[in-house]
Parts: sequence; C-alpha cells; structure tokens
Amino acid sequence: MRRFIEHDLKRWKTSSHRKPLIIRGARQVGKTWSITTFGQEHFDSLVLADFERNRRLSRLFDGDLDARNILSDLEVMLQQKIIPGKTLLFFDEIQACPRAITALRYFYEELPELHLIAAGSLLEFALDESSFPVGRVQFLTLYPLCFAEYLEAIGNSPAASAVVGEPAVLSPAVHSVLREELKRYFFIGGMPAAIRAYLEHRSMRDAFEVQQDIVESYRMDFAKYSIRVDRYCLDTVFISMAQQVGKQIKYARLGEGYSNPTLKKAFEALCLAQVIRKIPAADPSGLPLGATASAKTFKALMLDIGLMRYLSGMPADIEYAKDDLLAIYRGAMAEQFVGQEMLVAQENDLYYWNRQAKSSTAEIDYLAVMNGLVHPVEVKSGSSGSLKSLHLFLHTYPACGKALVFSDREYADLPEQKITFLPLYSVFAATRRT
Repeated sequence: MRRFIEHDLKRWKTSSHRKPLIIRGARQVGKTWSITTFGQEHFDSLVLADFERNRRLSRLFDGDLDARNILSDLEVMLQQKIIPGKTLLFFDEIQACPRAITALRYFYEELPELHLIAAGSLLEFALDESSFPVGRVQFLTLYPLCFAEYLEAIGNSPAASAVVGEPAVLSPAVHSVLREELKRYFFIGGMPAAIRAYLEHRSMRDAFEVQQDIVESYRMDFAKYSIRVDRYCLDTVFISMAQQVGKQIKYARLGEGYSNPTLKKAFEALCLAQVIRKIPAADPSGLPLGATASAKTFKALMLDIGLMRYLSGMPADIEYAKDDLLAIYRGAMAEQFVGQEMLVAQENDLYYWNRQAKSSTAEIDYLAVMNGLVHPVEVKSGSSGSLKSLHLFLHTYPACGKALVFSDREYADLPEQKITFLPLYSVFAATRRT
C-alpha cells in the first residue's frame, strides 16, 4: 500500500537541514510498514531497533547519552553495521524507552549525518512525559489511508489519478464510478488491516470484523493510560464521539454519570492517543489560524471513517442502501470524510468557523488555507437555501478565498458568487496546500 508520506520521507532524506524524524500516528495506521519499506528501498541498509520486542536495548540509554557510544553498542546488540549516510536507523516503539526520545537531541548534535527515524504507539504520552528535545527533531504524521491511497491499494490507479488531479468536470460514467468507490470507502475506511481484509475476498464483512478487532485493541490500550482517567469513562467517550462528529463538543453530552472535568480528561487522553482529533474554531481574518484557535469552542473527528461507522452502531445495510452520500448517517459520514481528507491535504492543520451572536449563530464546517488565503469549506447538498452561513462568511470576510462546497453533485464553478461546488471525492485535490 503506497502512502503519500513517502514523498515527505524522500524530502527529509535529502534535506540539508535534516534532523531526527518522529512519525506520529495512532496504532495500526501503517507507521512501521511505511518506514521499513522506505528504508529498504532508499538506503543501502535498514537497522531496526524495536524497544518493545527487545527490552534489553533500553539499557543502552541508562547512562550518558553519548550518541557515538550508543551507536557502537547498538551495532553489537543488533549484530548489524550502522553507516551514517547509508543506513536508516529506525527506533520503533520508542515510547517503551523514554530515554531514547531524550537521546534524539544528541544524535542530532553529534551525528547529524545519520538518518534516524523514530515511531511508536501511544507516543504522545511518552512525548508529554519525557525530557523532550525541543528544536532538535522533526515531525510527520501518518493517518489512515486517504481515498486516493485506498484507490491505489485496491488496484484502481486511474481512479486515484482522477481523484488527485485538478478538480474539473468529469464524464458521468467516471463520476458514477468514483461515487460508488467512495461509498464503499465510507464503510471500509482507511485502516490498512481493514483494506487488506476487504481485498482478500472482496468482502466488506471481513473489513468490519477487522474494524471490531482494532477497536478492541484500542480499548485494551486504555488500561495503559488509565492513571490519567477512568478507563470506563474513556470507553464511554470513545463510543460517544462517533455520534458527535460535526457537532460542537459539550463535555456533558459525552457520557452520563461522569463530571465535566472527568469527561474532559478522557477526551484529552483520546486526543493524545490520536484516536480522535480536536478541531478548534478560529478567526479567519488573519493567518496563522492557530494563533486564534479557541480553547472552548471546538468540534472533533474520529481517526477513521470506517471505525466511526463501527462505533456509531449504525445499521450498515440500511445506511449503505442510501443513494445520496450526504444522507448516510444524517450527513455525519460526509463531514467526517471531508475533515479526514483535509487533515492530510492541509498538513495536519484544521480549523472551522463559528459565529455566536445574540440574534443568530452561523458556522462553516472547515477552513482551508491555500496560497495565503483562507477558504471556507462546506459539506452541503448544495441548495442555495442551505448556504446562509456561507454567504454571511463571504460578506463578513471579503478578502477570503473562494468558497468550496462539497456535495453529491458534479463539479460546478460559480465565479460571480465566489463559490465552487465540488464532488466529495475531490476534497484532497481541492484543499491541498500549495
């Protein structure tokens, strides 16, 4: 399964300002496979140090963190030669050795010619608690497969090319094919194991069983950070979030029988685990959007649309039978999809707009930053009567970029209204940062 992150890894490899790289991402999104494949294909050798499977490696970091001494000891322990400039050194499951995270600073300072990548599950908790080498490392985030990556994985490269190409009017036949594949993706999702299960027998039921296994493995992980919050509260919030996509988050709605502070801690723990993603409201009048991100007004996305389907408990047969993609699970699936694609296209920065006034409220689903302009993004059926918030936004912020409305209809550009209607499958191409 080829991943877009390979392009970022190639740039990192050849950069003159390269630092040790930490790959972020939730469990089972494909971090280990992506890094090992990259190492095997683009270096003379790959040396893997798995701190979870080989606990003895952690002892190498107990004393002084001299990078050259550690490298020499790793060669002995792993019985492999590590040649800076020719070898990719991969620290997998690095969260099992917090001192190795601290040591990344010294690898950067003492062995800048060495290519070093680190990754792990529940890594954010280790980063939060360890002596972190600020300014001495770089980060990349790996998400589940986006729609274009999914199309490549199932062997439909022409469809993938159409999805990542410049949005334009496509033939009715191609439009129909992409819609059908997108509906299937809504239910299979982008977790690599679920896609592999589907491909083996072309059975969505097989993918559903894998989704159940993944969710259960996440629940088992809850015990690892239950010192932060009640694990049962974590489970309650995890399930509830699948039903809250597209809605402003109010902690009291996430679980009965728990106080708001307890629910907040559970929500924040799930964000750290990267199984949900917080999307703050922001002021679109200036950049960067993160400078005005609200701490109190926010929405959230699930990690993966397929896992969202499973956790929501929606009747798959009834929802899959619906022809309108915007009608599936009352439009929440479409909003999850657009947000999930935009996280990749917007390079991990995603916000929305929320206007609270005495007389009325208004909201724009997402904000996309492209070519120095903020573009309002809506997920709608496309009827003019349903775009009141969008027209208010365009009137309030006349210096913003054109509005992008994703719907189940085909491409249509309305320059006089400063609005472009686009099919859902073109989200990544239409919102990609340039």
